[in-house]
Amino acid sequence: MNKVSILALSISSILLASNVSAANQVADATGNAMGNTGVASAGYLTAPFYNPALGADFKANDDFAILIPAISVSARDTSDSLTTIDDLQTSIEKYENSGSTSTAELNKIDGYLNQLDGNQPFAVTAGIGLAIALPAKAVSSNLFARGYAEIIATTDIATDLDIVDRYTNSTVYMLAFDYVEVGLSLAKEFIISEEQFSFGITPKYQKMATYAQRVTVSDFDISNYNESEITKNAFNLDLGAMWYKDNFRAGLAVKDLLSQSIEARGNGLKDTYKLDTQVTLGLAYASEYFTAAIDGDLTKQTRFQNQNDNTQFVRFGIEGNAWDWAQLRAGYEIDLQDTLDNSITAGIGISPFDVVSLDIAGSYAGNNQFGASANLAFTL
Repeated sequence: MNKVSILALSISSILLASNVSAANQVADATGNAMGNTGVASAGYLTAPFYNPALGADFKANDDFAILIPAISVSARDTSDSLTTIDDLQTSIEKYENSGSTSTAELNKIDGYLNQLDGNQPFAVTAGIGLAIALPAKAVSSNLFARGYAEIIATTDIATDLDIVDRYTNSTVYMLAFDYVEVGLSLAKEFIISEEQFSFGITPKYQKMATYAQRVTVSDFDISNYNESEITKNAFNLDLGAMWYKDNFRAGLAVKDLLSQSIEARGNGLKDTYKLDTQVTLGLAYASEYFTAAIDGDLTKQTRFQNQNDNTQFVRFGIEGNAWDWAQLRAGYEIDLQDTLDNSITAGIGISPFDVVSLDIAGSYAGNNQFGASANLAFTL
């Protein structure tokens, strides 16, 4: 299966399935373009995705907003394993269709297995977000849903001297996590000792699912990742706080106050996915024509316990705004755990009359590591 098919699969699985997933994966092209910042710089419509306290940050003429929808997808395959597996499966099929007599194909198979031996894990992530916001001085509210899916796969290449035995005994094991949350975010502004603050809280319902599978390299198909399933439902809370001083602002967000864990089992594989409490500090400068932001994770995200896939980010982002009609954005993201390569992000926004907003973003982190997102929003 080629990479385009895999990305299409990831998006369709989120759009069509009732259980979607990911750890702090935010589908928001505005924040994605700005290095995935947003704790102190996001708008009130996407506040539940970053910091619920931002729901109280709106203009006097803002009455209603809807996000329908935001979609994101990213892929990481630094060793180009997906292409190699696709080529390997083609050679295996040709060899077996030849009556198992083609020495040339057999040598190709051995070469592809050598390429896969010791390769880094490859991963695909996709997400979606929806929101309806009603800003108000009394209490601002935002009804939202967010989901994502993470799939990670690793090759285990046999050392048999016989090439047929080698490809027969070589396997790929996949682990996947699906996540969906639905909640109501509430926020209110306060003046305390002549300083402007806002605070927010988000009660939410979570549905999580894990999958584990081990298959031979010849039978590997990433679309079959969900053949084994373990599910878990939970109630959780997000908390947020903001401080405003002229054009400067600072925010603190606590996501998933109640940490969760769920087992992944199947085909002899066993692991645990951890949805840890995530605490992030954000700083921003926001004016009519320019915004700059920096976010820093104060905690790390564990994810699969046995896969060494921990992440902890520092993010930077800027935006230039042309009279609320068009926006140009850029950013940079650094993983302090060195699981992911540093990522460059960029994007544009088009918002005629500041009523309809179309935002597009992309990210690049070196060979075979890329991402894209887009969203459509209406504000009244």
